[in-house]
Amino acid sequence: MGSSVTLLDTLLGTKRRMARALAAWNAGEHGVALDLWAPLAHRGNARAQSNMGAAFLEGRGVERDHGKAASWLRRAAERGDAGGQRNLALCYYEGWGVPQDQAEAALWYEKAAEQGDADAQDMLSWMKLMGGGCPQDYAGAVLWAGRAAAQGKRDSMARLGDIHHNALGVPRNPELAAKWWERAAELGHAEAQAMLGAAYLAGKGVMRDRAVALKWLEQAEANGAGELAAGFLKLARDSK
Repeated sequence: MGSSVTLLDTLLGTKRRMARALAAWNAGEHGVALDLWAPLAHRGNARAQSNMGAAFLEGRGVERDHGKAASWLRRAAERGDAGGQRNLALCYYEGWGVPQDQAEAALWYEKAAEQGDADAQDMLSWMKLMGGGCPQDYAGAVLWAGRAAAQGKRDSMARLGDIHHNALGVPRNPELAAKWWERAAELGHAEAQAMLGAAYLAGKGVMRDRAVALKWLEQAEANGAGELAAGFLKLARDSK
């Protein structure tokens, strides 16, 4: 009975310490958060190890140190922490603290993606679409983009629009392309706004509507996709 109580107290104490650390981190008190995480990380707490790694990666509360970041992230990743796996993948992708290795990056992104990490799902989808670090796999790109999109990742929504527009491993489907572009556009994705505007201008997948086309194209231009939107904008304005 005594050992069970001690274990429960330890678990509750760890949970409270992690909550205090997170609150401090979110309040910008990075040093306080690190002081709380460090003992737990050294005792093998995967989430604390992941958070330590992220702090070294971003240079928050400590000097930026990619070597220490990769070391902490590896410990967390090998213990199954999805955030640690995703950030370790980023280290391999960029060559931060480890030799640059896109294949190793893809491996860790996939481990995190399988645990439901939306950012990892989004990146894995892009890598499979482009064939970066892994064989080009359109079906896999659609699968992971769909899972990330379901969690609100607008880049994946826009990518699904492009995939259905360009018939990349799926039948060409202008209606589905426009649907995905619209979802991403409503979340402020500039390239999706440009493509949606072009779709309305041409009547591809949606009813032709110059006014709606102009609205989305102007938003795309304002949000940084002016080069993509430029030609369509000229057509929309000239057709007044």
